[in-house]
Amino acid sequence: MNTSLNQLVTALAPGTPDIEIARAVLMRPILSLAEERLGTPAQALIPYGHYKAKLSHDYLASLKECPKGKLVLVTAISPTPAGEGKTTTSVGLADAFNRLGIQAAACLREPSLGPCFGMKGGAAGGGHAQVVPMEDINLHFNGDFHAITSAHNLLAALLDNHLHWGNALDIDPQRIVWKRVIDLNDRALRHITIGLGGAGNGIPREDGFDITVASEVMAILCLANDLDDLEHRLGRIIVAYRRDGSPVTAHNLEAAGAMAVLLRDALQPNLVQSLEHNPAFIHGGPFGNIAHGCSSVMATRAALALNDVVVTEAGFGADLGAEKFIDIKCRQSGLSPDASVLVCTLRALRFHGGADKESWGMPNPDRVRQGFSNLRRHVDNLRHFGLSPIVAINTFDSDSREELDLLKSMCAELGVQALETSHWAHGGAGAMTLAEALSEQLDEAPAPHVRCLYPDRLSLADKIRTVATELYGADDITLHPAAARWLQTFEDLGYGDLPVCIAKTQYSFSCDPQARGAPEGHRLDVREVRLSAGAGFVVAVCGDIMTMPGLPRQPAATRMELDTQGHIVGLF
Repeated sequence: MNTSLNQLVTALAPGTPDIEIARAVLMRPILSLAEERLGTPAQALIPYGHYKAKLSHDYLASLKECPKGKLVLVTAISPTPAGEGKTTTSVGLADAFNRLGIQAAACLREPSLGPCFGMKGGAAGGGHAQVVPMEDINLHFNGDFHAITSAHNLLAALLDNHLHWGNALDIDPQRIVWKRVIDLNDRALRHITIGLGGAGNGIPREDGFDITVASEVMAILCLANDLDDLEHRLGRIIVAYRRDGSPVTAHNLEAAGAMAVLLRDALQPNLVQSLEHNPAFIHGGPFGNIAHGCSSVMATRAALALNDVVVTEAGFGADLGAEKFIDIKCRQSGLSPDASVLVCTLRALRFHGGADKESWGMPNPDRVRQGFSNLRRHVDNLRHFGLSPIVAINTFDSDSREELDLLKSMCAELGVQALETSHWAHGGAGAMTLAEALSEQLDEAPAPHVRCLYPDRLSLADKIRTVATELYGADDITLHPAAARWLQTFEDLGYGDLPVCIAKTQYSFSCDPQARGAPEGHRLDVREVRLSAGAGFVVAVCGDIMTMPGLPRQPAATRMELDTQGHIVGLF
C-alpha cells in the first residue's frame, strides 16, 4: 500500500485540480519500478526521461511464450458530455487489485490533443486515480501520435507526388480516398482544395483532413502483431482507384517501407505508472465514436504476459467501444476478456431519465428509475457477447442513499451485481470492493465464452444492420445510395468478410445525440462508408458524426497557460 498516497488523499482539499494532485505524488523512476514490479530488466526498456519508457521490440518478442494473465474489460453506459469516469475506474481498479496483493496493470489509450484542447482538457484519469506523468501523457507523450500523423501524411504526399510526375498508375483523381490528418480539432480543414498556384504545386483537386485518431494508420498500429505485420498492413492501405476501378495501395506507391520506418519506435508500447506506483501500459488512441476505440494489441499482450490481471478500457459506451473491442480487436487478435465492468453514475442515469444539465447533479430517484433503461440495454448488449458485467457505480458526494439503493435493487432484478466505487476521491482504496468481487469471479467462475456479434460471411450491409438492430434498438438502417454502391464495390473486391466499425455519436444508441435512454424504432443513417483494408475493417459513418471534430464555443485551450515558473496551468 502506498502510504504517501494515503496521506495525500486526506491532505489535499476537496476540489483540488487533477494536475495538482498528480504533481503532489513523488513518482518512482520507471526503470526501477519496471524491474521491481514487472521483472523487466532496464536493458529491455527505452527510457524517455526518468518516468516514461517503451518496451523494446526484442523484449516484446521474448514475452510471447510467457504465461498469460486475466483480462478485465471496462466499458460504460452511454456517456453524458461530462463523461462517466471509465478511465478513472480502470486506473483505480488496477490499483485496488495491487492492494489485494494481485499483480495488476492498467492498459489504456493515449490521449489526443484534439479533446485535450477542445472539450475535455485532459484524459489521463482524474482525482486520485490517475496515470503519471499526467502532463507528458496528455501533451505529446512519447511522440507516437506525431509518428502516426507523419506516416499518414507521407503516404498522402507520395500519392500527390505520383500524380504530379505523370500518374503511371492511372489513378482517377476523382476517386482518391486518402485524406490527410492532424491531431487537433479544426473544422476548417474538413474540406479543402490543394494543388493551387500553378503546375509546380501539384494537381489541383479536392481533399480534406481527419483527426489523427481516425487515421487508418492509427488503427493499424493498434492491431499489428509486430513490425512485419505492421509493414504488411500498411502496404494493404487503399489510397485511390484507377480509371478502370481497380484499387491502388500504399504498396503500389512503394510507401509502406518508409511509413514503417517512421512508425518503428511508435509501435513499442509505453510504460508509465499510476499515482500508487503501479504499472500502466498506454499505447495507441483510436476514438471509440469514430474509430475502433481500443489500445494496442501489442500493449495488451505485453501487459498480460507480465501481470496476473490486466484492466483495459474500451471507448465510450458498450454499444461502441465494447462492441468494437470484441468484433474487431478480439476477432483479429484472439484476445478475449475474462470479466467485464460496466461503469455508470447516478448523474448520467438522471440525465438519461430526462434531467437537464442544471439538475442532473441533484438527487432524483424518479429520473434514475427512468434512465435505468440505458443501463439495462448495455447489460443486455454485453450478454449478447457472452459477458456478465459487474456494474461499477462511480459515486459523487451529491448521490443520495435512496438512489444508490434503488439502482442496486434494479440491477439485482437484472441479475447483475452493482457496487459503489470512490476511486476518484480515494484511489485504489475506493475500488477495493469491486476488485474483490472481480477477483472472486476470475478465480471461481468458468471463463466466459465470448462470441462476436456476427459471422464473417454475413454481407457488409447486414453486419451494419445486425449491430443497429441487436445493439442499438433500431428497426433497420438507411443506406445512402453512394454508401450502398461502395459496400457492393468492397464486396466485389473481396473485402466482404471484414468486420464493420460504426462511427456515430457516443451520446445515444441512435444517430441523434439528444435521444437519451434506450430509444427504439429508429433507423441508423449510414451516409458514408470507408474501406480500411490494412486495419481490416469497414467504417460506416452515421448521422452527423465527423471524423474531423470542431472546437466548442469555449475550448479548453483558452484556459491553459504557463505560470512564472513554467508550470502548466489549466490542464485539468
